[in-house]
Amino acid sequence: MTVLGLHCSHEQLSPRTLLTVVKDAEDAGFAAAMCSDHLSPWSERQGQSGFAWSWLGSALESTDLSLGVVTAPGQRYHPVITAQAIATLEEMYPGRFWAALGSGEAMNEHITGDRWPSKPERKARLRECVEVIRALLAGEEVSHRGLVTVDRARLWSLPESPPPLIGAAVTRDTAEWVASWADGLVTILQPMADLADVIGAYRNAGGRGDVVVQTQVSVAPTHEQALRTAHDQWRTNVFPPPLCWDLETVEHYDQAAEHVTPEAVAESVFVTADPGELSGLIDRISGQGVDRIYLHNVDKNQDFFLDTMAQHVLPQFMAGQ
Repeated sequence: MTVLGLHCSHEQLSPRTLLTVVKDAEDAGFAAAMCSDHLSPWSERQGQSGFAWSWLGSALESTDLSLGVVTAPGQRYHPVITAQAIATLEEMYPGRFWAALGSGEAMNEHITGDRWPSKPERKARLRECVEVIRALLAGEEVSHRGLVTVDRARLWSLPESPPPLIGAAVTRDTAEWVASWADGLVTILQPMADLADVIGAYRNAGGRGDVVVQTQVSVAPTHEQALRTAHDQWRTNVFPPPLCWDLETVEHYDQAAEHVTPEAVAESVFVTADPGELSGLIDRISGQGVDRIYLHNVDKNQDFFLDTMAQHVLPQFMAGQ
């Protein structure tokens, strides 16, 4: 059975508002949630970016949902700090937390003042961080010198067993690579053939655990309103790598998006006013062998989306299982 969850965007909603939203999502019938972990939004119009790890503790305490986070150890976060945060949440809420680890984006990482490495170096750094985090979660004392440095680190508050460490990947090459170390795969919605290619690359390389797909949607009473909202909130988020990895500030993203059309945004965001279309999208993603689907409604107001899911989509989906 495919699990349906809500993606919580710290870049668009204040922490207090987002906590209300995740509680409302549970009331609507969602079984899970996940969130981003950013220092900066992608645009002035989004305008938020709370600290994910503080919020996660509140969200886990306030709901019975499983929760995950997509985070990037290695520059803004030392891997020992990431490991400590992971261990604490899992110890407090056993079996309900997971972390997806990625190589990061300059918009969040440049603030340290350190050089922004090339993609191959970032992947190598991430692999070192994964090894450090796993050893710490296993109760080991860790010293390491490489692309990251660790001196005699040990975690004293440990869960009974570590939570899944999932690999974040958008391309088939990265999906094959994360299969060598990850407990699952998280990717984003792409054309179905491309999505199948990424998932197949992960599985064929020996990838284990759940496949998770984060899906951007814009749901509104009319198609025109949904498209307008998607363009307003998400036109800075349509750029392919390496551009999306390397831009450093909100101003850079807004400048790059000046000429992005609503139609171009609709190629990345599923825009609809029809609950049946939304259910059909979920069915098509699920048909790719996906274990969990997290819907991210890109509107800053989530009320209509949650009502639509509660009344029309979630009951239909659950009835079909």
